[in-house]
Amino acid sequence: MSEPSTITDPADPRLADYTGLTDVELRRRREPAEGLFIAEGEKVVRRALAAGYRMRSMLLTPKWLDVMADVIAEVDAPVHVVEPALAEAVTGYHVHRGALASMERQPLPDAAELLAGARRVAVLEGLVDHTNLGAIFRSAAALGMDAVLLSPDCADPLYRRAVKVSMGAVFAVPYARLEPWPAALDTVRAAGFSLLALTPAETAADLATLTPHRLPKAALMLGAEGDGLTPQALAAADHAVRIPMSHGVDSLNVGAAAAVAFYAVTT
Repeated sequence: MSEPSTITDPADPRLADYTGLTDVELRRRREPAEGLFIAEGEKVVRRALAAGYRMRSMLLTPKWLDVMADVIAEVDAPVHVVEPALAEAVTGYHVHRGALASMERQPLPDAAELLAGARRVAVLEGLVDHTNLGAIFRSAAALGMDAVLLSPDCADPLYRRAVKVSMGAVFAVPYARLEPWPAALDTVRAAGFSLLALTPAETAADLATLTPHRLPKAALMLGAEGDGLTPQALAAADHAVRIPMSHGVDSLNVGAAAAVAFYAVTT
């Protein structure tokens, strides 16, 4: 157990992990390089610990000391207590959830390792929006997807916004990077998966008509908001599939489309 220490100086080096959390480009470069990520909120911190991530330190406002008392008693990591105004000065935003933790990253598994024990996986290409990425991980966890595979240019699932939106589901669903892209899609097919490319194109097959839940193994491919999957990714797929739309709506947000498609391939 670490005895909580009160910090009053925003320049205190003990707070270095938490500085400039709203500077997306800085955090994108810094966090993977330093092997850390930030968990925000009581539930997310607890889920990160339950998933086996090691805590580097915790940053709390005073009213959260009692709430997190059991966590403080269990972890061997510094606990920094700051007033809300100082937390905002350090992080760059109002920390209304009152509890932040700096956690150590774990090495990513090899894609082939994840595929060996999976039947239903999501393959994401070019998703750079952390909100959409977090929503997709939450749906993947809730709807029984076994793993998520990411193209090299996808956003970091452990970035604070993605973790927060997913409510910690990024800790529940294993993920890996597929490199080189899109050639590494051959690894997915070699593992026995049918590659289903989700697209709003009228020429694509109705997802329900294809009865994807009956496929022995299915890999559902989703592209970025707006442009969708690239021509190269579409060409690599076994089937192009679509979710039928009504009332003149041409497509769903990628997070909503993922949830519908996950349900279709898992039930």
